[in-house]
Amino acid sequence: VQLQASGGGLVQPGGSLRLSCAASGSVFSINTMGWYRQAPGKQREWVADINSGGSANYVDSVKGRFTISRDNAKNTVYLQMNSLKPEDTAVYYCYFYGRTYGPTIPATYWGQGTPVTVSS
Repeated sequence: VQLQASGGGLVQPGGSLRLSCAASGSVFSINTMGWYRQAPGKQREWVADINSGGSANYVDSVKGRFTISRDNAKNTVYLQMNSLKPEDTAVYYCYFYGRTYGPTIPATYWGQGTPVTVSS
């Protein structure tokens, strides 16, 4: 199973970025998909998640600015980030909780990080 994240980069304060993360390989079912981030010198922080029915949750600091969505047919999760602030600078990691083919139990799978830098 692989999760390929993309869309990070350098953006000015107030700008927007859209992150994408596609799961591939022997994915059988996905319950929750989401994003964490880790800023330099800080612990990893949960940002947002979305379940298979489309119900989303956000950390307070991004509510009203970030929108998470998913395409179940493509096993892909998106994070639309608007009104970005310097404190949003971090490496963003995607994940999903679900099952792979075979006699496995549900588990959490992680993608590689994509860096986001908000600076003028």
